[in-house]
Amino acid sequence: MPNANEDNPTALSQAQRRAVSELLRVSPAADDLARRFQEAGFRLALVGGSVRDALLGRLGNDLDFTTDARPEDVLKIVRPWADAVWEVGIAFGTVGVQKAARVGDTDQVFQIEVTTYRSEAYDRTSRKPEVSYGDSIEEDLVRRDFTVNAMAVALPEKEFIDPHGGLEDLAGRVLRTPGTPEESFSDDPLRMMRAARFAAQLDFEVAPEVVDAMQRMAERIEIVSAERVRDEFNKLILSGNPRKGLGLLVDSGLAQRVLPELPALRLESDEHHRHKDVYEHSLTVLEQAIDLEEDGPDLVLRLAALLHDIGKPRTRRFESDGRVSFHHHEVVGAKMTKKRMVALKYSNEMVKDVSRLVELHLRFHGYGTGEWTDSAVRRYVRDAGPLLSRLHKLTRSDCTTRNKRKAAALSRAYDGLEERIAKLQEQEELDAIRPDLDGNEIQEILGIRPGPAVGQAYKFLLELRLENGPMERGDAVTALKEWWAGQS
Repeated sequence: MPNANEDNPTALSQAQRRAVSELLRVSPAADDLARRFQEAGFRLALVGGSVRDALLGRLGNDLDFTTDARPEDVLKIVRPWADAVWEVGIAFGTVGVQKAARVGDTDQVFQIEVTTYRSEAYDRTSRKPEVSYGDSIEEDLVRRDFTVNAMAVALPEKEFIDPHGGLEDLAGRVLRTPGTPEESFSDDPLRMMRAARFAAQLDFEVAPEVVDAMQRMAERIEIVSAERVRDEFNKLILSGNPRKGLGLLVDSGLAQRVLPELPALRLESDEHHRHKDVYEHSLTVLEQAIDLEEDGPDLVLRLAALLHDIGKPRTRRFESDGRVSFHHHEVVGAKMTKKRMVALKYSNEMVKDVSRLVELHLRFHGYGTGEWTDSAVRRYVRDAGPLLSRLHKLTRSDCTTRNKRKAAALSRAYDGLEERIAKLQEQEELDAIRPDLDGNEIQEILGIRPGPAVGQAYKFLLELRLENGPMERGDAVTALKEWWAGQS
């Protein structure tokens, strides 16, 4: 196989060659697998994102390969060798493999995908790509999304292949398409969102001609399934710099097609600027929430931070005194969040959690700056439930004022709330607040059968518990009987 870079000024430097060789050397699974394909009469190459990440020094244990072997031949080669094999993507020419290998002094597990040379394209009415297999790696590379993902290293000879100048674009930190952007995005419109995602993940710039094509072809994204759009959006929002990718989605018009609530936040400012730029505020809240993450990227928190104010455009009112109000925007926003996330096919649990955080994000401010009562603390914790830690982060992130004195006051107030929660949690089981009597006890004490009355009694006792804290059993029984007497 000829080296496409032999006479190309973008050929790998000696240092880069050594880097790729070293990465392959410490990944014995790659060489071992390549020899098996070679013995079977086929070719194998590390490809795409794996080569890009190797050159960026961020290659992990997920390895992508391409081959001239058809999927049925790939299965014959990998089954005797792999620890596990998956055929989920075989309709698209991809076989998944898991393989444990010794690397230096450690045992590592590699997640491997082997995909047959292919080309794929959408027609104007289908949501699924049509797949056809190719016979050369050059055919395969030209169908890749961006030049930085259109490089390969043939194995086991470790020959670098870069027919589209991906190395030069990698050095320049720019995203271009191997062919024309129009051809690339017509083949798979999701690549437009992928451009925004890679800009956010890699902190690359998108070439002007690519951005121009995204703007002109944005409506083509509507042919892509909601699940694929959602997965690509998740990768963007979980990236290191989501603001960059989100800005590209909005500026290109793609967001108007997949998340119209986001560009809608760009409210026109009133002449006296009596309210913040809600779009910029939301992006800042997202960034501040990211800064508060403790155990890696948190998709629920990030989505809630981005969407917490999406109810503002629908609730904005210009009051007679010149103020701008957004009454109940958290309630409206929670409903809008649920509707959009359902449309994007998020799980029921994620929809519930994110919309609940949007609904609760103003709760702290509703109590004012005075001393919190025990009752208020209990209700705050009860309403947040398992989302309390995320609600803490979201509420703190929602302060974007440039007034340092005001920001410090809000921070101190929230510090005080968290201290009150911690103190009460030492005294009571705040995480699982329940009435002092359960349903069976209510039925026995009141001499009633299961029905709505039991639920009403339970609700009464829960409110009593929230207001007063734990009660002695005798006091709870007395209170229940007094309440019941007043119901007749």
